Amino acid sequence: MRTLLWSVAAAFTLCLATPAAAQPEDAYAPARAIVADIGKIVTPNGVQETFEVTLGGARQVVNVRGADRDNPILIFVHGGPGAVEMPFAWAFQRPWEDVFTVVQYDQRGAGRSYPLNDPKALAPTMTVDRYRDDAIELIELLQKRYAKRKVVLLGHSWGSIVGLSVAMKRPDLLYAYVGVGQGIDFREGEKVGMAWTRAKALVAGNSEAVAAIDALAPYPQGDFTIAKADGWRKYAIPYGSLIYNKPDLTYYFQTPRLSPEYSEADRQAWGKGSEFSVTTLWPRLANVSFKPVRKLDVPLVFLLGRHDYTVPSPVAAAWFAKVKAPSKKLVWFEHSAHMPMVEEPGHFFAALLRDVLPLTKDKK
Repeated sequence: MRTLLWSVAAAFTLCLATPAAAQPEDAYAPARAIVADIGKIVTPNGVQETFEVTLGGARQVVNVRGADRDNPILIFVHGGPGAVEMPFAWAFQRPWEDVFTVVQYDQRGAGRSYPLNDPKALAPTMTVDRYRDDAIELIELLQKRYAKRKVVLLGHSWGSIVGLSVAMKRPDLLYAYVGVGQGIDFREGEKVGMAWTRAKALVAGNSEAVAAIDALAPYPQGDFTIAKADGWRKYAIPYGSLIYNKPDLTYYFQTPRLSPEYSEADRQAWGKGSEFSVTTLWPRLANVSFKPVRKLDVPLVFLLGRHDYTVPSPVAAAWFAKVKAPSKKLVWFEHSAHMPMVEEPGHFFAALLRDVLPLTKDKK
């Protein structure tokens, strides 16, 4: 089972590191019940529901939470591919729910959606365009379900590829597009990340890492395989490319064990779906690039970790400086890498309040 994937898909390996037989689900049930009770939406006009939808012919699981259904909708498009955010959201999302109706969904082939579809039938459909159109269908469904005119779309890591694609095709659906860990050009991102990691290894005297990275050549040119992507990230993560100054991620990746939204079976499905998603999708992403895009017709907010070299933030910042949009705002998180919503949750929420919420105007 692969352990290092493009975004936080590595999470499933760490989360499942202790076998279920050794740590039965019941051992966590009391803690999950406490978390569920703390997070229960009790406001009169609140919303808290999980349901299945069919998007582009694939059944997918959607979770919606908010203190007031009259608040604007914010849809979180998770990374990976296959690195679902739903089982982590309880740890950082609750403050958002006072001002947004927050939507998490497990994309086709991922998390709780994985066992709902035949992987063999699903695999040929797994393209950027299909994920983009799934997101568009979801937005339109939510518009009707909650009587909204537009939504805020937040894309993280791989989800930022999906989100930016939606912003290009259907800006009329969005109040704003928010990019976190924003991907712009896959091959350039890999090149920059590898160079950063090699430089860190040189300073540290890690000759093993330097040799291993050099041996990946000519990657990221030529064959674009997940094995080669994993080949440099296993050295980058200990240098803080994923979470700044925190090379040991084990405790964070135990978070889903306490998620009210994920059972033991769901976590097992997450692991299988993550492996399936990234293996299927990665070779198809080699030439995905937004570099030619010079104009968007939707307000644009980038929330970038200064130390992100999982999906290198300098690449996103350079593109952001050139693109034109009705409004633009780039916020740097100085003590974050790829996961600013987790690394600096207070600053992240403040940015949502200050730079995103005002863009929703009429809140519908």
